[in-house]
Amino acid sequence: MNHLNIAKEALIAQAQAVSQLADRLDDNFQRAVELILSCQGRTVVCGMGKSGLIGQKMVATFASSGTPSFFLHPAEAFHGDLGMLKPIDVLILISYSGETEELIKLIPSLKSFGNKIIAMTGNGKSTLAKHADIWLDISVEREVCPNNLAPTTSTLATMAMGDALAVALIEAIQFKPMDFARYHPGGSLGRKLLTRVCDVMHSPAPVVQPTTGFHDCLLVMTHSRLGLAVVMDENKLVGIVTDGDLRRALLNNAGIIHESVAQFMTAHPHIIREEAQLSDAEAYMLENKIRALAVTNAEGAVVGVVEIFS
Repeated sequence: MNHLNIAKEALIAQAQAVSQLADRLDDNFQRAVELILSCQGRTVVCGMGKSGLIGQKMVATFASSGTPSFFLHPAEAFHGDLGMLKPIDVLILISYSGETEELIKLIPSLKSFGNKIIAMTGNGKSTLAKHADIWLDISVEREVCPNNLAPTTSTLATMAMGDALAVALIEAIQFKPMDFARYHPGGSLGRKLLTRVCDVMHSPAPVVQPTTGFHDCLLVMTHSRLGLAVVMDENKLVGIVTDGDLRRALLNNAGIIHESVAQFMTAHPHIIREEAQLSDAEAYMLENKIRALAVTNAEGAVVGVVEIFS
């Protein structure tokens, strides 16, 4: 049995199912997005089993991208958790068959509360679709499961529809990377976008003067463990010396060890303000092919150095 061929066929079939999903998108999708945008409460997602797991993923995506949302387990909702809802909340109910008992039992209560319902089902004639305000079609021709039983293609279609809603909402509310970072302070993106240069810079900066000798400059750089030093002349930044500058100077002229810093420093060094975002500093260093920047304050005084982060 060729497992690779089976996998390829499954992936191709699923890709085709998602493509067909896009072809069937209609005004209902537009209405669903507008309903969520106009919601004064939360977007509440509800589903059983695998639909519930997908619903939880949708909630995580919505909440992290600017759409207040939470997951409501339908069985728990029927036994008291309906108290978590407000009439201003919008419900997204997920059931591929549209006949999941735990969801259907909630409809009378949701109607009495006045909640708007978006149904994500594969059957437009199902009980859930008929009682919803908006129906999103997630139907597929068949599951890639050889027995056409295990939810596979249908779960992918459901996930894709949820992501399509999330992306449309992100565009609609103009949710930017900085907004995303605020909700992800613990992630790498959050750290980069929320961290300022002053938060990670080395301060005070190792300093030498233009008249400092090669040996003394090397001692300053070694002591700082940064492999660099800024060159100051009467409190004015005039250059920077890096390990690379020393190596290039020695290769070009072994006698440079008897010269002063002014002979091998890089003049007119790049600088960045201390309140700048770390992400901007990293982008600038990558663009200019340098690994460190002198950091200045609002008055233009050098207050540290920042190195590139891998």
